[in-house]
Amino acid sequence: MSNQRQAILCPNCRKLISSSESKCPFCGTGRPGSWYKNNAWTRGFRNPNQVINTIIAINVAMYILSILFNPSAAGLSPNPLTFLSPSGASLEWFGATGLVPIHDYHRYWTLISANYLHGGILHIFFNMVALRQLGFIVNREFGMYRMVAIYTLSGVFGYWISYLFGVFWTIGASASVCGLVGAILYYGKSRGGVYGRALYKQISMWVVFLFIFGFVVPGINNWGHGGGIIAGIGLGFLLGYQEKRRENFFHKLLAGSCALVSLLVLVWAVSTAVFYKMIG
Repeated sequence: MSNQRQAILCPNCRKLISSSESKCPFCGTGRPGSWYKNNAWTRGFRNPNQVINTIIAINVAMYILSILFNPSAAGLSPNPLTFLSPSGASLEWFGATGLVPIHDYHRYWTLISANYLHGGILHIFFNMVALRQLGFIVNREFGMYRMVAIYTLSGVFGYWISYLFGVFWTIGASASVCGLVGAILYYGKSRGGVYGRALYKQISMWVVFLFIFGFVVPGINNWGHGGGIIAGIGLGFLLGYQEKRRENFFHKLLAGSCALVSLLVLVWAVSTAVFYKMIG
């Protein structure tokens, strides 16, 4: 009986190929059938749904932890804007960023950790809804690796800008989410056509709403929002999108570096919170 070759999806381009291929005939990926390129873990994280859901899960986990570390001080008022708000001390332990943490305590790592902290149930709800909607668009047009890089680096840049303009304390995923907004703005304007113009117009309304909301509601970090959008536009231009340039090794390396550094920072943030809780 002759051996049948197993058909698989190339881990890079997702084309149907034979598992015995030494190189994908479509995209050139080496040894596409290797176990380390085709297992449940790596296949799952090439799924944009799982990547976005993982980012959301980390945000939710950090939010819950920030409440549990100081539950007696959590906001339980009927005001929806402050309901289930972690205490200021808890947010500081977990890595809120701004002029005070960076300038006074040299906690530069908070430029990453602050993107995973939220000040209330509505705060995290609206940010995660926006992340889910915008993340799918950016993944579709830029690819998963570029989406991760844009999301991470835009948050860092947005909070760096707000630090430079003297914002004392700030938290939330909105700077990162605004990076996705900026990337879509660049894509829509660059691509043009009926689809590009429609997407650009739709996302432009998001920007208008963001800044109206930011000036009406007190405590909104408009510098972080603006910095995130600018970073998203710049990264969209520098990294390119799928129709112009397929994702390559550099994009994967950049995304992997962003994910690894973010993970290390969050582990450090939780460890720091545990330390201050023990001595507090």
